This record gives sequence, C-alpha cells and structure tokens, in this order.
Amino acid sequence: MLNKKHSGNGASVNSILGRASLWKGEIHTGAESLRIEGSVEGTIFSEGEVTIAPTGTVKGTIHAKHLIVTGYIEGNFFVSECLEIHGTGCVEGETEVGSLVVDEGGTLQGACVRRGYTKPQIAQNPHTATSLAAN
Repeated sequence: MLNKKHSGNGASVNSILGRASLWKGEIHTGAESLRIEGSVEGTIFSEGEVTIAPTGTVKGTIHAKHLIVTGYIEGNFFVSECLEIHGTGCVEGETEVGSLVVDEGGTLQGACVRRGYTKPQIAQNPHTATSLAAN
C-alpha cells in the first residue's frame, strides 16, 4: 500500500491497494481512509472511510465508519454511518448500516439492517381485534 494525498474525486485518501494487488488477511487502518483498487480476501477494520473502486473486490468482512462501493463486495459489512452503493457497485451479503444510499444501477443483494432501528408499535383498534379474535 502506498500513501496518496487526493483521489480523483478530490477526497483525501491515506492508503491505496493497487489494481494488481491481492491482500489476504486483515487490514487495520485506524481513522485513516483506504481505497481498494485490487482484491482483498479477509477482514478490513476502519474507523474512517473505505472506498471500493470499480476495479476493486472484497470477499470477507468490512467494519467501517463510511463505506463507498463502486466495485464488488461479498460477505458481512458493518457500517456505523453510511453505506453508499454507486451505479457500478454491487454488495452481496449481510449488512448493518447507520444509513443507506443506493444510486440507480447499484445492487444490494442480501439482508440489510439499520443500526438502532426499532419497529414502530401499531395501535390496534379494539373493535377490530375483538372481531378478529372471535373468528
């Protein structure tokens, strides 16, 4: 991995895994950002932003504050803030997110749970409940 000051979209990137790279195992970035242009098989732990480029693939688990996907990821993903799936992005697996943005053309295949979500209580009409119980 090498250090780079800015990505093509102007956002600051601290570390890049290049297109021809294959990483097997764990990656720990702390609060620094990470851009994956190659392949990862394993687990990524980040307290910052993780970006999966259009050429990037991840098979495994990602724990991140913010996850941006324009490539392909498969596995289990835990995103404390926002998961963004852009038009070329594909996410397959189980996800737990703070919030979710899916652009037109983006794919989410699997289960997605919002962190902290509680199902709202629906008040029942006492007359309806009684008539349903009688049947």
